[in-house]
Amino acid sequence: MSAASVDSPVAFHDAAIVLGAMVRPDGSPSPALVRRVRHGVRLLREGRVGHLLMSGGAVRHATPEAHVMRDLALDAGIAPDRVHVEDASVNTIGNALLSRRLVDERGWRRLAVVTDACHMARSLYIFHRLGLPVSPAPAWPEAGPGAEWYMAWVREAFALPWTIIRVERLKLRQLFSGPGPLIDN
Repeated sequence: MSAASVDSPVAFHDAAIVLGAMVRPDGSPSPALVRRVRHGVRLLREGRVGHLLMSGGAVRHATPEAHVMRDLALDAGIAPDRVHVEDASVNTIGNALLSRRLVDERGWRRLAVVTDACHMARSLYIFHRLGLPVSPAPAWPEAGPGAEWYMAWVREAFALPWTIIRVERLKLRQLFSGPGPLIDN
């Protein structure tokens, strides 16, 4: 699996794993969810990725994030056979662990991860430590970023140490219990 940047002019990725974000109480996508799906769709249309794997379960709404994401991609004209769904994860660790099975089943080797730029460092750490090397494909706001965008960077800075503890705990559990699923949503 390659860790080359998606922005490389020679890079092609078998798939982009598009990470979920909030689905609002009324079932509509949050701006972050729309931004991530738009970026994934753009990568597919530009020929940088062959498939989109929408990853996200039912977190704050009964409808899984991945279903809303799939619908956005289909509404944008993407062929159904190029959009895949992982709809059980409830956090970024789960995105990595549960996407792995689908990646392996399809034989994808060159992968990108699409998430907001502020979430990228933590996502790359998680995916790489859990054995799923991915290339960064950060989504940025199309308009000037507002206060919510800057607060997200602060939130990510505070989330990183806790994420490291959780991921390393999973790795230790695997070391002492042997190979097997490491689901810790």
